[in-house]
Amino acid sequence: MNRIGFDNDKYLKLQSQNIRDRIGKFGGKLYLEFGGKLFDDYHAARVLPGFEPDSKVRMLLEMKDDAEIVICISADDIERSKRRGDLGITYEDDTLRLIDAFRGIGLYIGSVVITHYRGQAIADAFRKRLEALGVRTYLHYIIPDYPANVPLIVSEEGFGKNDYIETERSLIVVTAPGPGSGKMATCLSQLYHENKRGVSAGYAKFETFPVWNLPLKHPVNLAYEAATADLDDVNMIDPYHLEAYGETAVNYNRDVEIYPVLEAIFKSIYGESPYKSPTDMGVNMVGFCISDDEACREASKQEIIRRWYAAAVNARKGLSEQSEMRKIELIMNTLGISAADRPVVKAALDKAEATDGPAVAIELNDGRIVTGKTTSLLGASSAALINALKALAGIDKKLPLIAPGVIKPIQHLKVEHLGNHNPRLHTDELLIALTICAVTNPMADLAIDQLALLKGAEAHSTVILSHVDEDLFKKLGVNISFEPKYQAKKLYHK
Repeated sequence: MNRIGFDNDKYLKLQSQNIRDRIGKFGGKLYLEFGGKLFDDYHAARVLPGFEPDSKVRMLLEMKDDAEIVICISADDIERSKRRGDLGITYEDDTLRLIDAFRGIGLYIGSVVITHYRGQAIADAFRKRLEALGVRTYLHYIIPDYPANVPLIVSEEGFGKNDYIETERSLIVVTAPGPGSGKMATCLSQLYHENKRGVSAGYAKFETFPVWNLPLKHPVNLAYEAATADLDDVNMIDPYHLEAYGETAVNYNRDVEIYPVLEAIFKSIYGESPYKSPTDMGVNMVGFCISDDEACREASKQEIIRRWYAAAVNARKGLSEQSEMRKIELIMNTLGISAADRPVVKAALDKAEATDGPAVAIELNDGRIVTGKTTSLLGASSAALINALKALAGIDKKLPLIAPGVIKPIQHLKVEHLGNHNPRLHTDELLIALTICAVTNPMADLAIDQLALLKGAEAHSTVILSHVDEDLFKKLGVNISFEPKYQAKKLYHK
């Protein structure tokens, strides 16, 4: 059952006010390091039911007259043609995508800074490309022994060598296409330059997870560990916060480990540190906006199980190590959960056993579970999808919505003209066929109208899905997982 557990409106109000308070604390200018995804934060939406994926952007839009965006991209990542795993595009292309996306919603893009620069020719080419597009671009250099050598870092040979980024507004949001892009170093470099110019400016971090005022082993925080199993992030009690305030707060290992260095840098720039702990640096109000703790706990447990399946599939594909799975298994053991706690798993496996073929199960938001099997016309994903739409519309499962005369030409096109060996309809092809039939069949039109009701549903496949089917489920907001098993016994899977 899909139960709301998070007050999104309260979050937008508290978060924006907290940022405004932080700007005021530093005299009117704040460099805000923005971790995680600004757009489409589906992890947060899954573990905090009620959190809208675009909440961070909506919060910034409430402050758009005060905010400008600085995007960091590492010259090393440009040189390696590093790609975003979820989108499959290079960091350079994602930088351009982010600029378009921010501009498209009315947020001001101040500039792009190329970090870790050491004269790479490909970085120079990207800079020229940006400048030809009218985007201001700056260079930040490699500093030897960063972040350990504080005297060198906070000097003219360290931060002083970096370009000073010209900014115009009071809230400078520093973001990047992905991790390791130098966001924190960019913020600190700017503090050094602002201080030299007599400008009062401060620094803060915007990280949604871990949630500092939830228990260390709360499922929401453990779901973050599962999500970052490939990064070896570990949630831990912030010892500096405990010592300073006698208050337990949760942070993660990298922030705790780097804090002594940050404190020394702050002291070198300001003469004293504005923060007593890494938790102090954050502006995260998520923990104050949970309206139903049990709903968030259950949603997070489901997310952890899905993450385990994703890690298992990646290991099967050779894209990750078995250690990632093992780490998530330890998290599952901590919470006393297993795949059996995901109802669609058993439903799908039972259907596959009964039909001796691949199967998919979908749990609707009202708790009903529908299944689909592989047929001569439809793949299991398509069969489960059409059955789910029928169930939501109250249409008899046995009533055909798509005439075979519509499916046959599509199959002929796939096999005879496009060279596809599988004649069965994928989910996107199914929806196109259903839309064609809706012109003359009111029941098909009614089924299409149910698509929005699939958002938040759970699904499981007994085989690894094609990218087409997986992507369509994601677009519909269905939380899909699948067994680490291919349908065909081949070495190459397109």
